[in-house]
Amino acid sequence: MSQNVISLRVSDEMKDRLDQLAAATRRPRSFLAQEALAEYLDRHGWQVAAIDEAVEAAGDGQFASHEAVADWLSSWGTENEKQPPVAGPAKRAR
Repeated sequence: MSQNVISLRVSDEMKDRLDQLAAATRRPRSFLAQEALAEYLDRHGWQVAAIDEAVEAAGDGQFASHEAVADWLSSWGTENEKQPPVAGPAKRAR
């Protein structure tokens, strides 16, 4: 796998913390920064995928109506709490 060089600005405090961790783990700063970035991307990358999926579903009209969601939410905390509404084709206003 090819590797690329990027640069970024960090505060003095962050650099000092990175230096301390590098010394304690006997790893180079670049290794720790790469590990941190990979973990961040893994942890937060799902958001982009979820947004893309939701936009596609909305574009296809696959979502629950406002009325169905409001009806479901109004049943929360009652004896007759309803199941979440099922997404389906959007009904166009006439």
